[in-house]
Amino acid sequence: MDLRDQTIFALSSGRPPSAIAIVRISGRRAGAALDLLAGRRPVPRLATLATLHDGAGQPIDEAVALWFPGPHSATGEDVAELHVHGGRAVLAAVFETLGAMDGLRAAEPGEFTRRSFENGKLDLTEAEGLDDLIHADTDRQRRQALRQLKGLLGGKAESWRQQIIEASALIEVGIDFSDEGDVPDELIAPALARIAALKAEIEETLAVSAQSERLRDGLVVAIAGPPNAGKSTLLNRLARREAAIVSPYAGTTRDVIEVHLDLDGYPVTLLDTAGVRETTDPVEQEGVRRAQQRAASADLVLWLVDARDPASPGAIGDGAPVWRLRNKVDLVDGPAPTPDGATGFDLSAARGDGLTELIAALVVFARDTFGSGETALISRVRHRTLLRETADALGRALITKGQGEELVAEELRVAIHALGRLTGRVDVEDILDVIFREFCIGK
Repeated sequence: MDLRDQTIFALSSGRPPSAIAIVRISGRRAGAALDLLAGRRPVPRLATLATLHDGAGQPIDEAVALWFPGPHSATGEDVAELHVHGGRAVLAAVFETLGAMDGLRAAEPGEFTRRSFENGKLDLTEAEGLDDLIHADTDRQRRQALRQLKGLLGGKAESWRQQIIEASALIEVGIDFSDEGDVPDELIAPALARIAALKAEIEETLAVSAQSERLRDGLVVAIAGPPNAGKSTLLNRLARREAAIVSPYAGTTRDVIEVHLDLDGYPVTLLDTAGVRETTDPVEQEGVRRAQQRAASADLVLWLVDARDPASPGAIGDGAPVWRLRNKVDLVDGPAPTPDGATGFDLSAARGDGLTELIAALVVFARDTFGSGETALISRVRHRTLLRETADALGRALITKGQGEELVAEELRVAIHALGRLTGRVDVEDILDVIFREFCIGK
């Protein structure tokens, strides 16, 4: 039997133990599973109290059962849901009973959503939006993912696709019936006007969304500097917890420590790195190498020094901005100028002096990096690549208009195909596994 013809089941709520757990079943034998466990199928879409039994007729739990006959369900197939008490023993008994049934198996990651896509309940951009929504850590990520889940990009892409198809139809008519007296000679003119307008609209979408796709991954900020400058103390202050060990001894931090922050809705990964200095300790040498490597790939480097002994950062980034932070200013008299006119801050990580100003500057930096994102449609490199291919094809169609309608029609077919791949209408089998394996099991 094809795996897609089998009925799948999985836990679709948080890991046990929990107050309530949701077990989802999807496929042609979902109704039979309800018959076995609950003794009957409830009225469709009506929550019904039921006593669940195993294959031997022994009671498992008092649960709420729901029945969604296909195609009017989340996956387009027959779907059953069991809302049980979230104890491990309860779930183990339910899964054991389901697993013993013929034609039922545990679901793979993302398999419920993949079946929704394959049955036309979601397009590919909406499925990606659902994945982004599940993994959203900040409010801005949540809002962007929700726009994708609502189908804003997919709906816009389908509208563009239909308009290109209509323009292509005009050109095809001119090609196929050019000898017919009742076919207008200038069919290509209105088609080209529509193509030019669509290209401009897609180019505008690409321009305003240039920064939004980065919101999924977030900003990387590395705290670097010489040993004992207070890097770990600053990390703990910004994280508001003891994420790194603080010690008066130099070289305490040997590896890169990562902390994920939510700065005004912007996702930021903060890196605490080993102190950069010359050393003969092979372990510390590796820590310094990793510190320099991560700082070089960061979006922003906070070079932290002891205000009593400032040091130049040297070449630590590949074009990334470097902010000079003078720490322990409570131990010196008066501020010192920041060298080379660079962005600089005076602070005391131990007391909290200057942290408010630093955090405010980080929020501004994140806002400038990500943009507002409120009107952006693009959230993945895949989206940008396919829209770029579409716009380029439309541009070539406009350029080749004097070389024959056949060339214009071919470029329009390329554009239609690119938009079809964006929403998953055509030729996407090779990327489906990559997309859906990122989902959690049960979704």
